[in-house]
Amino acid sequence: MGTTYDVRIWAVRQRKDRGQSSAELRWKVGDTPHSQTFATKTLADSRRAELLTAVNGGEPFDEATGVPVREIRQRNDVTCYQHARDYIEMKWPTAPAKTRTGLADTMATAMPVLVTSRRGMPDPRVLRQALYSWAFNFNRWTEDPPAEVARVLAWVERNAMPVSALDDPLVMRKVLTAFTQRLDGKKAAASTVKRKRAVFHNALGFAVEARRLPHNPLTQVQWVIPPTTDGIDPGCVVNPRQARTLLDAVAAQGARGEHLRAFFGCLYHAALRPAEAVWLRHENCELPASGWGTLHLDGSRPRVGRGWTDSGDPHDTRGLKWRPEREIRHVPIPPHFTAMLREHIQAHGIAPDGRLFRTARGGLVQESGYGEVWARARRKALTPQQHASPLAARPYDLRHACVSLWLNSGVDPVEVARRAGHSVAVLLKVYAKCLDGATAMANARIDAALEHWA
Repeated sequence: MGTTYDVRIWAVRQRKDRGQSSAELRWKVGDTPHSQTFATKTLADSRRAELLTAVNGGEPFDEATGVPVREIRQRNDVTCYQHARDYIEMKWPTAPAKTRTGLADTMATAMPVLVTSRRGMPDPRVLRQALYSWAFNFNRWTEDPPAEVARVLAWVERNAMPVSALDDPLVMRKVLTAFTQRLDGKKAAASTVKRKRAVFHNALGFAVEARRLPHNPLTQVQWVIPPTTDGIDPGCVVNPRQARTLLDAVAAQGARGEHLRAFFGCLYHAALRPAEAVWLRHENCELPASGWGTLHLDGSRPRVGRGWTDSGDPHDTRGLKWRPEREIRHVPIPPHFTAMLREHIQAHGIAPDGRLFRTARGGLVQESGYGEVWARARRKALTPQQHASPLAARPYDLRHACVSLWLNSGVDPVEVARRAGHSVAVLLKVYAKCLDGATAMANARIDAALEHWA
């Protein structure tokens, strides 16, 4: 059943049930009959007049309940704060931990402008922290927040707009403007604005689904999404010689560096994401004595924080990104890297659960830890000009360099996409970038061709 404008309303009729007189109002919405009994005919006539007014005003009726859709929305109207929490609760069970942080971040950004009064508004940073860490973190709803947080959230509850107020383009524009600004007053990255708008659009769609809004009001705003740069900056991509120098600089940092050399090698030689390399286990590795080996990847462990995972562990238990659960990605690795992994296992052994890489206490490798090692390697291996540039600024840039090397070596994009764990469309849009120095090689080839025909 849905909504319809086909409504027929009959005159009120008197009834006597068990010696008592009552008035019955009967009407039909679509093919569904409805009736309502009132104590007096006056009350029944009043309700009949309300329904007739809605019909004459061209309002749609809900066939299941028999009442104007407007009335359903009025019954279901809640505050924006309550709706945001309902949305978080709806999304939480199936959302990865990282997605949960994005949902909370978006709602915490939007909520401060969705209030009817700013009188007594808490400090923006305090307000943001209370919303992000408590109001929109479903895992903490069973906990009693600190007194200060409770006061902040009570203020939000008192001053939050009703959801019905969102059907106003000017309100929507205020929310979109909030997405473009950071707490420090600087402009937010275009990718962040785009992500938050997408989440908020979905939250408004949930309001339509819950019959709290007649339509998604975000589409009524003439607002251009800031353009995002999807492609990788070629300036961040190292060539093979630079990659070797950087890995050597990692190994030169003592026991910790020697242990992480193969970790960074996984990113450069097999295009693993850091979270995939964190979870690489001995059973995932096929390492023959000679020739090419293969990594059989079956999952990842991205670090999100204890408060956002179902297990309470700081690392989320995930399958491969953008792949069905339990799918395995098979990545061939060159002989020299196969030998590197064999040497790593021989020198460092494996964790009780089979992991190749671990902290000194046996835990999962932390981004803060390997990030420090990588920063020191860059300072040692790169020239001052290169160090000041985006060249390999992040360990993740090694993955970009690997995929770029495969593409520039002439490997079929379909095969590159399969190994990297991407669709071909995403691969060509994001990763098809030139190696450092490839421009000079291209120029030399053009010069050679021109000289040939001189």
